[in-house]
Amino acid sequence: MIPVFWRYLRMPSRIPFFTLLVLLTVLLIFATPRGVQAQAGLPGVVTDSSGGAFANVLITVTNRGTSLAREEKAGADGGYKFSLRPGEYPVEFIATGFRGADMESVSKSLAQTAGLDQVQTREPAAAAPPASDALTWHGITLYGTYDIGVGWVSHGLPENGYNYEGASLVNRNGFQHRFLIAPNNLQQTSLGVRGKEEFQPGWSVVFNASSGINPQSGLLANASATQTINNGLPRKSYSYTIDGARAGQPFNDEIYGGVSSEHFGTVTFGRQRSLGTDAMLLYDPAGGSYAFSYIGYNGTMAGGGDTENSRWDSAVKYRLIYGPVHFGAMYKFADGNGGCYSASATWTAANCTPESAHNNAFGFDAGGGHGKLSADVVFQHYNQAISVLNPLLGPQSPSAPYQSTTNSINTNPIIGVNLINTNNTVYGIVTDNKAIMGAVKYTWDSFKFFGGYEYIWQNNPKDPLGVGASDQGGYIMSGVEDNNLDSEKKVQIWWTGVKYAYDSKTDITFAWYGQSQNTFRVPSTCSIAAGFRSSCAGDLEEGSLYLDHHFAKRFDGFAGLAYSFVTGGLAIAIPHGPGVPYLHNSNFAPTVGGRFAF
Repeated sequence: MIPVFWRYLRMPSRIPFFTLLVLLTVLLIFATPRGVQAQAGLPGVVTDSSGGAFANVLITVTNRGTSLAREEKAGADGGYKFSLRPGEYPVEFIATGFRGADMESVSKSLAQTAGLDQVQTREPAAAAPPASDALTWHGITLYGTYDIGVGWVSHGLPENGYNYEGASLVNRNGFQHRFLIAPNNLQQTSLGVRGKEEFQPGWSVVFNASSGINPQSGLLANASATQTINNGLPRKSYSYTIDGARAGQPFNDEIYGGVSSEHFGTVTFGRQRSLGTDAMLLYDPAGGSYAFSYIGYNGTMAGGGDTENSRWDSAVKYRLIYGPVHFGAMYKFADGNGGCYSASATWTAANCTPESAHNNAFGFDAGGGHGKLSADVVFQHYNQAISVLNPLLGPQSPSAPYQSTTNSINTNPIIGVNLINTNNTVYGIVTDNKAIMGAVKYTWDSFKFFGGYEYIWQNNPKDPLGVGASDQGGYIMSGVEDNNLDSEKKVQIWWTGVKYAYDSKTDITFAWYGQSQNTFRVPSTCSIAAGFRSSCAGDLEEGSLYLDHHFAKRFDGFAGLAYSFVTGGLAIAIPHGPGVPYLHNSNFAPTVGGRFAF
């Protein structure tokens, strides 16, 4: 239309002056946005949040009703000026074409054009939110939790100050009902410090350091010490012994640092939770509770086969979120000492070969959400995974007070000048593990539904560990089994549950967990007559129900119960020979307590 009109302008003899004046008027009316008509001047300056001027910024004022726009470029001093008619007009005001760190393209609607006297860095802010009560200073936050209660167990043991998992799960050595102080029921008592500090637009330095503390004793959480303080004792004299990823390290949960980008994700290095642990905390209906969750109490699922692997030392971890989907990858570098190994049944210093550690690991996670549904798939592979099931044996050993160096069937003693002192040492079974896990969560009204399944493959290690090899937290192994499996061991873990929000402060949670294994001894000798072994097929199951009420923002109280039982090969407490069974194959554990978090 404009070129045609221009041709008519160049032919005045064909258009009377009055007609030309009318056409120009009409053109001006349609070319000028409603509410932004050329009358009064509207000056301003484009600035950043500190008041500094931005030059050469393109300013656009748009009529929202017609979408017609006018543009003006700011000068060297950031100044601009529009000719506008005063009044109330629905207009948009946009600034673009700059690269300032704290300046964004701005779109805002104003009723009074008199208010358009300066380009702001963002939309006019809503009312300021209440000040955070987090203990934060310059991006560094101190945080922690204290969780303690009282429980009763139908088949338990005397408590000890190193045990951080409590007593709710059926225990291989539990033999009497008793009341106990119940530590770390919904959450591990802990103290930590984390930080995030931006050093470039969209880029930040991040770090976290945290440690688990036992509220009943003040000691650092230490699964390995629960084993060593029972070394050599008769079975009836044991206190609680557990296996876990916390071994008294100063930072037994996590300690890492890294870099985070708003667009490219986050990469961190150090001691970190495995991808399986991250998924467990998201998809466990009981949120990793020691008192009410099997997969929280026992880290086999989170560690991809062994509970010690629910946290990885010397690991690099990458996380990326893109819209509704996310991706994670993790790699652990080999560390520690491989000990001295020999395949001989009666090895000595002469036939023992020093070994290097080959305990590297890797994993991947992919997941996403759509509406009220979210799901994740996690794969993990860990070499030379270590499982510490029992203290070093005492007089209760089936035939002699020693541990084996080859496997649970032959039970060869440790002899010779290379003998490792058993004081403050542990006994471990070594395997190479791989696992794949899928988990889902769905929210419907006041209900959240959870479910998950994991399949684990375990084999004898490709690279064996020897006596004196490193375990976690600076502990070493004076007894090692590298040939525990006659065939591949296959473990399946599943869980389901529902969390119901009774009101804004009260949740009721029901959960059920299960684990099963195949028969992996060849030939299979699994019968009552032959004597069950730990290599026989078996099951472990646990159900729980509890209520959690938030009395205040940072304090909640809870009450609930858990029941668990084992059968078959999973009911074998000491794996040597035909196997020594659990003293009792079930446990009933009601618990009440409170948690304070800051």
